[in-house]
Amino acid sequence: MEEAELVVLGAGPGGYAAAFLAADQGLEVTLVDQEPRLGGVCLLRGCIPSKALLYVARMMHEVENLRHWGVDFGQPKVDFAQLRAQKEKVIATLTGGLGQLAKKRNVRVIRARAEFADAKRLRLEPVDGQPPEVSELSFERLILACGSRAIRLSLFDGLGELVLSSREALDLPVIPETLLVVGGGYIGLELGMVYATLGSRVTVVEMTEGLLPGVDRDLVRPLEARLRKLFAGIYLETKVIGAERVGDAVKVFLDGKNGKDSAVFSRILVAVGRRPNGDQVGAERIGLRMTPQNFVVVDEFLQTSVPGIYAIGDVAGQPMLAHKATHQGKTAVENVLGERVSFQPRAIPAVVFTEPEIAWTGLTESAARAEGREFDTAVFPWGASGRAQATGATDGLTKWIIDRASGRVLGCGIVGMGAGDLIGEATLAIEMGAHIADVAGTIHPHPTLCETVGMAAEVYLGIATDIYRPRQAPAPKTGK
Repeated sequence: MEEAELVVLGAGPGGYAAAFLAADQGLEVTLVDQEPRLGGVCLLRGCIPSKALLYVARMMHEVENLRHWGVDFGQPKVDFAQLRAQKEKVIATLTGGLGQLAKKRNVRVIRARAEFADAKRLRLEPVDGQPPEVSELSFERLILACGSRAIRLSLFDGLGELVLSSREALDLPVIPETLLVVGGGYIGLELGMVYATLGSRVTVVEMTEGLLPGVDRDLVRPLEARLRKLFAGIYLETKVIGAERVGDAVKVFLDGKNGKDSAVFSRILVAVGRRPNGDQVGAERIGLRMTPQNFVVVDEFLQTSVPGIYAIGDVAGQPMLAHKATHQGKTAVENVLGERVSFQPRAIPAVVFTEPEIAWTGLTESAARAEGREFDTAVFPWGASGRAQATGATDGLTKWIIDRASGRVLGCGIVGMGAGDLIGEATLAIEMGAHIADVAGTIHPHPTLCETVGMAAEVYLGIATDIYRPRQAPAPKTGK
């Protein structure tokens, strides 16, 4: 058994960020992960490969739109072997870079499947038949960054390769003639858009009353309009109640608001969410306090209920986003060093990388209403944006959520081309406690889509000149 000053368990965006910063601060760091390359789910089979494929889908969509300008490239021809190879090249470049960064920082990397033997020891087991360098590793402190995994539905058990998770779907094993996407969240819609663009007839089944549950409906509306043209079908308030193999396809039984039905699909993509991996490392065995959803409970300093063990990223609670994990990883290291830094952001942005993109940060309108907050909204439609008109992105909008009493910005939502790149300014404004007048008073470059962030603020202040709003008549005076 060997001893380590700091162990980071999990090499995803939170884990490797924590390991690298800790090493930069002079700690002796051991990074443990069961994958042969660093980067975790995000880099190997999540954020990065999905965005690479979505880039291809977006380019194909934009080329199609050029026909309105009199430019026609004809029907696209896709070399799927080359497409897969290019995706893998992107992943290899990034993972190779992380490996080099680990070496330069003298971070020891051990490939193993790990679980807690007790509150100060990890038991390390072989992966793919390859034994780790050591079988046990003791530690002074540990940062738990073991991430999450896709939820699988038992009703599809026994259907083998006909049922895909996001992991298999990103490998593009086949481009099926028909694809059923179970789940109308961001993963299902992003991958559904990729497959539909590449030639599959895609159908989405969502058990709630709308796509992207929890996202403001005015932001979802432009995306849903686009998807209803792209997809073969979208069935809301509908559940899958059974499935059976029919040759090389699957017959699926549905129960929805219009009654029961059945249909046959070449493949099924299950995208109903993710569950934290705390149970896979024996978290409860050593007394780590857990939520009913199996998240590890942490305090504002990311300390768990066991002294010396911190938890970050997906395993430490919602939102399960890579950039949250990265910031938590750095905060955890600061606390390992004794600096007592709390993780209490005012806003964590979220992005759905569909076409159009949807992004939001801070309070959503629906969340503000549920909290009973006194707030106002201000919306700027992209149809009034010169840049949006020039690029065919007129279905977008930018919306601010403003505290009625103070005028401070509470949240922002954007739908449209590049929304994910625009939401950073709004996140900074919320984090800094900006007044809506601060946003309106910031000079934005023209002609750009980021102008709409300032223009939406001008709408709230009544000084927007790019759209017309009738002036309110003054209230009648009373008395003589």
